[in-house]
Amino acid sequence: MTKRSDRHDSSPQDSQSTNRWQALPTEARHPESSDLDSLSSEHIVSLLLEEDSRGLAAAQTHRAEIARAAEWVAEALESGGILMFAGAGTSGRLGVLEAAECPPTFGTDPERIQAVIAGGPDAVFRAAEGAEDREDDGRDSVRNLGPDDVLIGLSASSVTPYARGALTQARQQGARTVLLTCASEENLGGTADLLLALDTGPEILTGSTRLKAGSATKAVLNAITTTAMIRLGKVFGNLMVDLRPGSAKLRDRAVRIVQAATGVSAAEARELYREANEEVKTAIVMARLDLSAEAARARLAAAHGHVRRALEASSPGTRLG
Repeated sequence: MTKRSDRHDSSPQDSQSTNRWQALPTEARHPESSDLDSLSSEHIVSLLLEEDSRGLAAAQTHRAEIARAAEWVAEALESGGILMFAGAGTSGRLGVLEAAECPPTFGTDPERIQAVIAGGPDAVFRAAEGAEDREDDGRDSVRNLGPDDVLIGLSASSVTPYARGALTQARQQGARTVLLTCASEENLGGTADLLLALDTGPEILTGSTRLKAGSATKAVLNAITTTAMIRLGKVFGNLMVDLRPGSAKLRDRAVRIVQAATGVSAAEARELYREANEEVKTAIVMARLDLSAEAARARLAAAHGHVRRALEASSPGTRLG
């Protein structure tokens, strides 16, 4: 007869893994939520939102490193390279979301901003938790990257094998690498060229990193991509002048952007937008410099797509917009 203790024995490797995970800040119990199931709904909501704000505060302390990551992304995209996000579970889904949001907002080529997730595309909608343990899958998912590219590995805990495999392989192929994690910096040296360790601490719901850690991760990804797109000339003032008008709402927004950037009437903005073949930048330069669409495009091309540069080139020393 098999002894009960024999049936439940763990291998040394399993014991080591358990100890490793147990020590993670993202797996710790939060001291303010030990009685979470007995709190009022309003109290629970208050705790969750307070923790989100703490996660954002933790991200703010890394603004210099986040800015460096944004500059790397801008350099890669400007030189024809690729930005790729790689992660598992919630982290992987946040990478997929960021990659999906850039083309309509900034007019980027979907092939230039990509995302891979442990378990493949189906894992976006249905959990594939075991997939995160396959380091080789992470390696295989980034074999198209090279020296002109940037990989941002996403792992709330910092120890996800899939993300680590992707980072290791990308570095071997010469790509710049960033690890965005919500763990502490301890023992993470050499994992990536740039480390963004937010150290957001334990979650209100123990181990549920889709909460505070997820919110902080999404905020940092927003900051990286938005800053990079500003550097690339896809923003004029605070207006998204490279958006893709894929819906009635976005077409209306495009016309309002032209109107806001030029001071013309709504009717004039619609006409300029039409004459510019729905190119917001072209319509703005047309109106501001009284140019034809062709001439406006030529000026923008000379300014590498930056509206402000195109406008200032006509009036040295004058800042417009």
